[in-house]
Amino acid sequence: MAVLVGKSAPDFVAAAVMPDNSINEKFQFSHHIKGKYGVLFFYPLDFTFVCPSEILAFHHRLPEFQSRNCEVVACSVDSHYSHLAWKNTPEAKGGIGQVKMPMVADLSKSIARNYDVLMDDAVALRGSFLIDRQGIVRHQVVNDLPLGRNIDEMIRMVDALQFFEEHGDVCPAQWEKGKAAMKATPEGVADFLAHHAKEL
Repeated sequence: MAVLVGKSAPDFVAAAVMPDNSINEKFQFSHHIKGKYGVLFFYPLDFTFVCPSEILAFHHRLPEFQSRNCEVVACSVDSHYSHLAWKNTPEAKGGIGQVKMPMVADLSKSIARNYDVLMDDAVALRGSFLIDRQGIVRHQVVNDLPLGRNIDEMIRMVDALQFFEEHGDVCPAQWEKGKAAMKATPEGVADFLAHHAKEL
């Protein structure tokens, strides 16, 4: 498994279903997130089981991501026609409804391969990647197929990255927006632990 953290996020051009259900045959990821933070998440297949719960969880939190200048993009090895059919299927019938994030079609599986989440040359694992405004991957997590993601954790990671960029302080375990951070020095660690060790 490749670790992409600290490296440029692999760019791609592919067909995608856009939030308004139009088809962009030449959706370019780097252009979509230019000047913004980006979250790219992979899921195995349309019309499956855990996947719609994750997509809807991202959809319900889109305002939270967008308020942080962060774009969310979904990707699977299905066609854009399959994505659109799934969007046009009501949630009560196993669909995802009118979710408002681009859904990329990776029929060639090259995108999943470049992000090293392709399993058995068949489907993508549940990979999530946080990309900064310079196009560098700053966080990645990959789940096996039965294990759904915690989307609130990705929001926390966006907050942590932005806090670090603004203040220079590092974010310890269990950090959330509004909580104490620490200086990246021996004295900073000692001071943080003196005041907060029992809260960890």
